[in-house]
Amino acid sequence: MTASYEVRDGIAVVAMDNPPVNSLGLGNRRFIAASVSRAQDDPAVRAIVLTGQGRAFCGGADIREFNKPEATAAPDLVDVIRLVEGCSKPVVAAIHGVVMGGGLELAMGCHYRVVQSGTQVALPEVRIGILPGATGTQRLPRLIGLEAALNMIVTGDTVMSDVLAAMPSQKLFDRIVPDDVVSAAIELARAKAEVRPLPRSRDLKVEHPNAEAYLQFARNMIAASSRNYPAPLRCLDCVAQSVRLGFDAAVDYERAAVTELVWTPESAALRNAFFAERAASKIPDVPEDTPRRAIKSVGVIGAGTMGGGISMNFLNAGIPVKILEMKQEALDRGIATIKKNYEAQVKKGKLKPEKYEERMALLSTTLDYNDLKDADLIIEAVFEELGVKEKVFNELDRVAKAGAILASNTSTLDVDKIAAFTKRPQDVVGMHFFSPANVMKLLEVVRGKETAKDVLATVMAIAKKIKKTAVVSGVCDGFIGNRMIEQYSRQAGFLLDEGATPQQVDRAIEKFGFAMGPFRMGDLAGNDIGWAIRKRRATERADMKYSKTADKLCELGRFGQKTGAGWYDYQAGKRDAIPSQVVLDLIEKHRKDEGITPRKISDEEIVQRLVFSLVNEGAHILEDGIASKSGDIDMVYLTGYGFPIWRGGPMHYANQTGLYNVAEAMKRFAKNPRDDASFWQPAPLIQKLVAEGQSFS
Repeated sequence: MTASYEVRDGIAVVAMDNPPVNSLGLGNRRFIAASVSRAQDDPAVRAIVLTGQGRAFCGGADIREFNKPEATAAPDLVDVIRLVEGCSKPVVAAIHGVVMGGGLELAMGCHYRVVQSGTQVALPEVRIGILPGATGTQRLPRLIGLEAALNMIVTGDTVMSDVLAAMPSQKLFDRIVPDDVVSAAIELARAKAEVRPLPRSRDLKVEHPNAEAYLQFARNMIAASSRNYPAPLRCLDCVAQSVRLGFDAAVDYERAAVTELVWTPESAALRNAFFAERAASKIPDVPEDTPRRAIKSVGVIGAGTMGGGISMNFLNAGIPVKILEMKQEALDRGIATIKKNYEAQVKKGKLKPEKYEERMALLSTTLDYNDLKDADLIIEAVFEELGVKEKVFNELDRVAKAGAILASNTSTLDVDKIAAFTKRPQDVVGMHFFSPANVMKLLEVVRGKETAKDVLATVMAIAKKIKKTAVVSGVCDGFIGNRMIEQYSRQAGFLLDEGATPQQVDRAIEKFGFAMGPFRMGDLAGNDIGWAIRKRRATERADMKYSKTADKLCELGRFGQKTGAGWYDYQAGKRDAIPSQVVLDLIEKHRKDEGITPRKISDEEIVQRLVFSLVNEGAHILEDGIASKSGDIDMVYLTGYGFPIWRGGPMHYANQTGLYNVAEAMKRFAKNPRDDASFWQPAPLIQKLVAEGQSFS
């Protein structure tokens, strides 16, 4: 930290400098406290301006300190805010760029606030399972009103300073300026240097015509929308105290509530997701200053569902896209789908008509590979068959310019084999988008053995530009996500053999929190996809056991929603999964043919077998170096497979459960004669961590 203190003609300018966002770790807290005390004791200082260097005033608490001694070491943030507010000389916050969380609480403790236009303002603590615990739930209602404050605190949404400054009765900002906020704050500090008494936000009253009725209405709304998250309702509880208790008593209530929430498993899970998302962009052997290739235009091969969705990501980011297809009819269908998707957004008011026109103007089409010769990045999204990929990459090798990045959207195939179809394997990478590609956040970036470091750095940067969460995977069958989901699906099949029904399995795992159970997921994706993988496995991995029910289902042509029948029945034009007697009869006949006596299976067993199958395979993936850290696996499942975010991802959930308990459950499952005993041997990494009393993290 290189914070600074200087006196400019009687005004002490205290500037935090703790990149990237001046977070309020212990060092920064001590600096602010010492600076305020220094200015208070200096007779030459008439007022104080508090600001931040770089691109932010202050982004809030340093959450790396949570549950650590530094978090509560003196002075804590409440101590610092109390010192600032109690200063006998005016303290003016000069706010710019970003003011969030504890940074906003600190600013609200100052006597005056000058803000720069375009500043992002938020109390986002609820998004990591806690609440603004340094007087934020008490000060914000006093400064912008009960309803606006509650909305900001419960959602964690960012509001621009211009919007807040325009509110008729707001007292949050004393001035808003277009630029040079420090000079404006110094000017205000001089003007207020002799004004007494000093205004304090704690002394304001929360004005509302019928606060209790509004709070009850808000409670009903929040309870309905935050079933698995304790923090939003506790946020409301604390804000409610701003109209019920005196300031100090309400702050005590707030402190108790935030301490309670910090130790909840939901908060730990959300913090894990927060850190894992940021860590995913860091590749151990690719320095952050690695040069990146310029991506000014993109080629996409294939105008189907994936190709169209992939194209929309780049169009949304203002990057020109040229789509290639073999036939004009396929191009026309693909463009029509893209238009339909955008028009639906316009109709719902999510996209302005002029933005729609801008994006479509960036889109062009071709039937000729030669028209891709100037593209900086070319992504193929063609049929998932190695021979088809070979033809595509032969053509790309012929026409693409030197330095162009050649990417495959393959979900399972060997990227090294694909790269070998070219004379430039260093330029080849996997970019596995998830369907629908224009909606799903996850992007698996598959690193081939010869993929150049600048290619990786470029793809990770472009992923951020198109608003994807990118996770790097090594090369193996299925990469991270699909390699794990295969084990999950196998367990689902074994559960049917042993006595469960598709709806019982789906219901149990959805109650656990998954967006969709394995059988509904299969119907959505297409059961024929898994069938093709199992056929390939029969020649590649004869030792891999599967239930035969899924193959028998596919033999009946029940591929899922697209055929109107899969594990469930579907009515035309609807997605409701209706239990199927045909499927139940098929499963019962299969059990009889195999001589299986069905047994009652608990929901607990269903959840453990499905989730722990992900965990065990995830441990093997870490051992194999396919993923570099457990957080990457969690991000794949949180952003691509509907794993409940309040449980933090499969590897974090295993940590929370205790790896000893996970390993013991696996040993029990290995004794099941209908299951795959070899799979349920705890991965060596799990055994090692259990022996050492450690966790994945």
